[in-house]
Amino acid sequence: MSNQREQRHQHFETLAIHAGQEPDEATGAVVPPIYQVSTYKQDGVGGLRGGYEYSRSANPTRTALEENLAALDGGRRGLAFASGLAAEDCLLRTLLTPGDHVVIPNDAYGGTFRLFAKVVERWGVEWSVADTADPEAVRAALRPRTKAIWVETPSNPLLGISDIAALAAVARDAGARLVVDNTFASPYLQQPLALGADVVVYSTTKYMGGHSDVVGGALVVNDETLGDELAYHQNAMGAIAGPFDAWLVMRGLKTLAVRMDRHSANAARVAELLTSHGKVTRVYYPGLAEHPGHETAAKQMRSFGGMVSFQVEGGEQAAVDVCNRAQLFTLGESLGGVESLIEHPGRMTHASTAGSALEVPADLVRLSVGIESVDDLLADLKQALG
Repeated sequence: MSNQREQRHQHFETLAIHAGQEPDEATGAVVPPIYQVSTYKQDGVGGLRGGYEYSRSANPTRTALEENLAALDGGRRGLAFASGLAAEDCLLRTLLTPGDHVVIPNDAYGGTFRLFAKVVERWGVEWSVADTADPEAVRAALRPRTKAIWVETPSNPLLGISDIAALAAVARDAGARLVVDNTFASPYLQQPLALGADVVVYSTTKYMGGHSDVVGGALVVNDETLGDELAYHQNAMGAIAGPFDAWLVMRGLKTLAVRMDRHSANAARVAELLTSHGKVTRVYYPGLAEHPGHETAAKQMRSFGGMVSFQVEGGEQAAVDVCNRAQLFTLGESLGGVESLIEHPGRMTHASTAGSALEVPADLVRLSVGIESVDDLLADLKQALG
């Protein structure tokens, strides 16, 4: 407990490297070992060493990651999962029962929409869509059995910004939980719990892992009772992060701060180029002064992140052609790695939203701006736009 109190006064960059990662007692190794093990010798029946009995329930490598996750978000409990959607599924089945209602954003990751529309709806959970950039629109969408307000900020793929503190007040008035998907920002750029959120959700596949070599997810909370309930369901449902995946995410977190600084700086230059290009009709980046959420983002974020989306002249085929002509920007799904990626959301990551209130523009291109030389990235975009 004293160590936790000391950590609360340490800066983010220090916590990223040290929280949950004390040198190994047996060998002095400065990096937590990968405990690639399924079960543990007990000292007599019920005599557990450090609380470990079976690695679905707990594993020392995963424990180290979960302590690190909690520290980085200023939370009391972190939980690591096999994917971001596994984390979301655990959260929804912990918070909700049939007949409950959730307000979801009108701009969200396609997999999250699919989880609500095709999975939990069949379980009897109701949902409705609101513009989460407008707290009063969210308030108007509330129902007597609303148990959660779900927010992405910045959102995927239109980089919308929602005022976390304002929505936390709406949720409190309604007796609901505010859930914030903080994947695009990462805990380095934004701290939802400090702004009043109840739960923070991550795909650790993205910026937290940072190297396109691991799939994972996480939940972080401040409420110890909710943390215990989530941990119970995590064990009962079993979609936990494996030890090697947990180790890879920890490795990524050590450099998260320096990477996010570079991602943000490069993305700002990319957005500047796009706003002045004749074939680009609209740019979505919260760092731009003309972005409708710019002031809110400046208030609640350290900087504006590495994601940029834009629309092009010529419609859907023109957007697809830009994606296909890019060379340094790799055509691929996902985001948040050190390498730059380009994709067409309507045909790729957000295909599941077609025909819904979350359908994305057909002429939209999404960029995950990496940490390469920004001059090389700008040159590639210029040739891809033609």
